Amino acid sequence: MHEKERHRIILSAVQEKPVVTVQEMVELTDSSEATIRRDIAALHVQKRLRRVRGGAEAISPPQFIGLAGRPFSVNETLNAAQKRAIAREAVNLCQDGEPIIINGGTTTFQMVHYLTGRRMPIFTNSFPIAEHLLKHSKNTVMLSGGTIYREQNIILSPFDNDVTRNFYARRMFMGAQGLGPLGLMEGDPLLIQAEQKLIDQADELVVLVDSSKFRMRSSLILCGLSRIATVITDDGIEDREAKMLETAGVALVVARRQSSDKEESSLQA
Repeated sequence: MHEKERHRIILSAVQEKPVVTVQEMVELTDSSEATIRRDIAALHVQKRLRRVRGGAEAISPPQFIGLAGRPFSVNETLNAAQKRAIAREAVNLCQDGEPIIINGGTTTFQMVHYLTGRRMPIFTNSFPIAEHLLKHSKNTVMLSGGTIYREQNIILSPFDNDVTRNFYARRMFMGAQGLGPLGLMEGDPLLIQAEQKLIDQADELVVLVDSSKFRMRSSLILCGLSRIATVITDDGIEDREAKMLETAGVALVVARRQSSDKEESSLQA
């Protein structure tokens, strides 16, 4: 990751919470601790953040606490071609008239491009997913109620009496911060709480993750592998990871990139 991109992620992170630790920045940027400390020192000199013991804080502390994890705008640029291929396979599982839930995320967002010609009830907690479908399709779109978290472009509510409980779906499509033997992992308690409510409303859970997510871990488990019906990923998945899913009884779909995806990927590189 280039220095400019790391700085953007770090500055975004310190605007999301009072203090961000060096270790949190290491995980967000996939960089070494030494690199992050140099970045913090440089941004401190530029007066773009304030260096504190073990991390950094914003010059002007945030008035609103956001969610843990990378911003949507950053995640959107990572493994873009793989995400598009994964999303294409996800939409292939859908049937017209069949109600579905699409959880907010950069991989699930790519589904909108393949849903434009469909006709189905779609429930989502993603403002950009809802906006795109309203503009470019004739699907029936329902949005969850709650607070809009700008960095992640997601709508979450901590309350049980929201509209989520009134929607039934054949399938729910979602991404995750990580996927391992213990199941799906996320990095924020509020995300866990909101996503568990959505999962309860669907018969089947379909997980959309690029293969890098099999090597990522978090301290919070959303659900076990037994709750997952299908995992859609790219051809970077390793044999041991495929075996893990097979042993757990999870169906695996490996998305192959088309030539247009590869050309798009080379242009972004």
